Amino acid sequence: MSYFTDFKITFAPLCLTEVYQLADNPANGAIALMSGTVRCQTEGKKVEYLEYQAYEPMAVTIFKQIGANLVNQYPDINSIIIHHRVGKLVIGDISVLIAVGCPHRQEAFKACQYAIDTLKHNAPIWKKEHFADGASSWVSIGMCEALI
Repeated sequence: MSYFTDFKITFAPLCLTEVYQLADNPANGAIALMSGTVRCQTEGKKVEYLEYQAYEPMAVTIFKQIGANLVNQYPDINSIIIHHRVGKLVIGDISVLIAVGCPHRQEAFKACQYAIDTLKHNAPIWKKEHFADGASSWVSIGMCEALI
C-alpha cells in the first residue's frame, strides 16, 4: 500500500491547516493531529520564550524511522506528517505538528501518540526554556517510554 509522508525541520512558523491538508486523503476515516505549543509556565515558573535547536539530518532520519515503524504496525496508514520548528518561539507558538491519516480513528490516535513519544525520546532536538526571572535551562530529551 502506498502512503504519503512529509517530514521537516524549519525556522518558519508551523501551520495547522497545511499539515491537516497534507494528511488528508479520501481513504481516511480519521486524521489524528497533535500540536505542541509553547506554554506560559513550567513547574510554576513563568516562561518568556523557548529556544529549539536540532541536528536536522539526523532528526529527519528519525522522523522517517518513526514513519516506517508506524506503517509496519498499522499497514492501512495513508499519511504521516511530522513538522518541527527550531529557533526562538514565544508563548502560543506551535513547536511541533504531527498528523496521521488512517481509515479508522483508533489506529490514527495510537500512531500519533507513538510518533510524538518516539520523537521526543529519540530525535536530536533540544529545548532551552527562558524564564521571566532571567534564568534559563535546557530540557533533557529522552523522557518518554516509547522507543524505536
